[in-house]
Amino acid sequence: MENEIIIVGELLPRISSVHLLDARQVRIDWAGGVSRVVDLMPALASHRAFIALRSDDGLFQTVQVNADGNALEWADGSELSAEWVERLPSCVMANSEFRAAMNDLQMSLDGMAAALQISRRMIAEYRKDKPIPRHIAYATRYLAWHQAEAEAQPAS
Repeated sequence: MENEIIIVGELLPRISSVHLLDARQVRIDWAGGVSRVVDLMPALASHRAFIALRSDDGLFQTVQVNADGNALEWADGSELSAEWVERLPSCVMANSEFRAAMNDLQMSLDGMAAALQISRRMIAEYRKDKPIPRHIAYATRYLAWHQAEAEAQPAS
C-alpha cells in the first residue's frame, strides 16, 4: 500500500540532469528524453530569495537535480521546481523553428520585420542560417503564443 502511486491530472515534470552553460543558462535533460537550453535569470530575478544566485557565480555552479527530480537545488538550499523550469522558454531557437513560426503566423518577410521591429534583411538571414538572438527567439515565440491564444478564444 505504501508504494502505490495515485495519478490525478497530468504527471509532474521530472528532470534527469542539468548542465551548466554560460551566464545563467543551463541545459535541462527531462525524464521523457527531451533536452532544452533555458535561461534561469528571469526566474532568479523574480524573487529576493535568489539574490545570491544572481550575483554569486560559485554558488550558481553548485546547481544539481534534487533526489526526486522535481526541482533544481543549490548548496544554499535554494530550489526551483521542475514545473517552474518547464515553463521557462527555451533561449535557443533553430532557424527551422523560426521559419515554422513565420509560416504558422502567415507572415511575410516584411510583416515579420515590422512585428519584430528589425530589418527585412535580418529576417531573411534568420530564416537561413544566422544564429537567432535570444530576444528575437522570445519575441517570435510570444507572437506565436499570442496568435494561438487568440485562435483558441470562442468567436463572439
